[in-house]
Amino acid sequence: MFKFWGDGSDFSKSLVDAIKVRSTENFNWTFIFILAVVFYVYWSEIHKKNYPAVQAGLALYGVHWLYEITNAIIGKISGYPLWSVSNDSTTFILLIGVSWELSMMFSLAGIISFKMMPQDRTKRYFARGKFKGISCKLMVAIEMALLFALFESFLAGTSNHSFIWVYPWWGVIPVFITTYIPFFLASNYVPDMKPKTRNIFLISEWGLVALLLAILIPCGLSKNK
Repeated sequence: MFKFWGDGSDFSKSLVDAIKVRSTENFNWTFIFILAVVFYVYWSEIHKKNYPAVQAGLALYGVHWLYEITNAIIGKISGYPLWSVSNDSTTFILLIGVSWELSMMFSLAGIISFKMMPQDRTKRYFARGKFKGISCKLMVAIEMALLFALFESFLAGTSNHSFIWVYPWWGVIPVFITTYIPFFLASNYVPDMKPKTRNIFLISEWGLVALLLAILIPCGLSKNK
């Protein structure tokens, strides 16, 4: 049921080799419904002028795209990416490691994490004596990262191979530390940055994403080979 590490098997490699990036063979109307939900959430927050939540969502989603681009580059150079999604598990694959459903979930994950923090975002846990405790932003980031890493291990163990890990050294622990913790640190800390710093971060982040996609996709950043 749960898979904690890649197995390096020929079968896993064959699943990655079979991936059809941006093919419409499995396309269906859930694509539109999911997009409508994402629009509803963001415009609801904007209507309520809850701009920090929107900034949290955009911060994490931008980091997500930078990771996905890096993963696709790794796949292009080494033959196989760190993670992939199977044809059978999605309606549409955007890049070798990310499906439409997964990407739209990450577009909302930052908002969810931000809303899980207490209203007083200066709150600290486990403060004792000289120990100032752990910031609620860091605590929630670790908790969310752990939850997402465990759920990814479940997806890696599904019968339709929703997630594919090829390399035997890649699995739950590196996903938790190197991927999901940075995701949720972005969503939890960026909204409380000084306005100028926050704006520079978000504009630079999304500018880099747009630039990389505009350059690399025409150069063949679609599949692992």
